[in-house]
Amino acid sequence: MLTKKGAATRQRIIEAAAAEIREHGVAAATLEDIGRRSGTGKSQMFHYFPDGKDQLLLAVAQWEAGRVLEDQQPYLGQLTTWEAWHRWRDVVVERYRRQGVHCPLGVLITEVGPKTPGAQAVTRQLLEQWQHEVRQGITAMRDSGRISRDIDSDRAAAALIAAIQGGVTILMSTGSAAHLKSALDLCLDYLRLPVSA
Repeated sequence: MLTKKGAATRQRIIEAAAAEIREHGVAAATLEDIGRRSGTGKSQMFHYFPDGKDQLLLAVAQWEAGRVLEDQQPYLGQLTTWEAWHRWRDVVVERYRRQGVHCPLGVLITEVGPKTPGAQAVTRQLLEQWQHEVRQGITAMRDSGRISRDIDSDRAAAALIAAIQGGVTILMSTGSAAHLKSALDLCLDYLRLPVSA
């Protein structure tokens, strides 16, 4: 069990590692650079991450995954009105626009995941949880009669998550959030198609 000070030091190392990875990539992010950025020595890093860089990368993956969902709350958990859906859409677009090429989820999927098997499980769990939250919102809207009963909640939620990730990938490549906005708007337009009689 870590002390409060120990937990803060461990978190500082994780955040420094995440910043190094976002700026330079996994391969170029050395323990020396992470130590310099976090103000910790190598022995201190191995105290908190005795298995070395892979263990640290897994901790980075878990932290980045948690940030993705936290940043969308409370809106993600309250998708029961069209107003709530549009607030959530705005938060998602603004979050990724602000982060630009330094997207935590992009780092998780393209940098950390392929090099750390445990991180792939973290990514899978994150995407499943995110899709679950969106599916709950679609189901709630369908049950209240605001969305057509013909809409398949699972497929629609999967498409929304895929649309976000596609838009984010383009944003990371171009710096423009236009595709992300269009993808989300098109998905919401689809959900708002007239309810069947």
